[in-house]
Amino acid sequence: MKKYFYSLIAGIVICFMIISCDNNPTKKINQQNLIETEKRLEQESVLPIIKFDFDTYDFGEVTDGEIVEVDYTFKNTGESNLIIFDASASCGCTVPEYPKDKEIKPGETGVIKARFDSSGQTGKQVKSITLTTNTKNSKKIIRMSGFVINK
Repeated sequence: MKKYFYSLIAGIVICFMIISCDNNPTKKINQQNLIETEKRLEQESVLPIIKFDFDTYDFGEVTDGEIVEVDYTFKNTGESNLIIFDASASCGCTVPEYPKDKEIKPGETGVIKARFDSSGQTGKQVKSITLTTNTKNSKKIIRMSGFVINK
């Protein structure tokens, strides 16, 4: 009886090994997914690229109540039109202006204007503006920082 049991177990193990060894991973690749991935990789090479002269601005020291304004100049260094869908600030004291509903062609430049109202903001300040674009990463953060002194 033991001999029969061990033979059965050995047979099951051998069958399992044969079946699992026939598992060819290339059979699992969905050809449609492969085609879509190749298309997406080709499109990435023609996406717009947003390149800033600087993306961080240090406004130094200002007195409480002063307004700080800065222009972030950028260029589309990609191969297709750049669109900035949104520009949102990290708080209500910072207001961004951006080229809404405008396509920036390859080689063209544009400006993001940022205005920081230091009223009621004392001490070290770091404000950010998040841009939503049609670039590869889709998000770009620009920052301004400085120190606000009490009156």
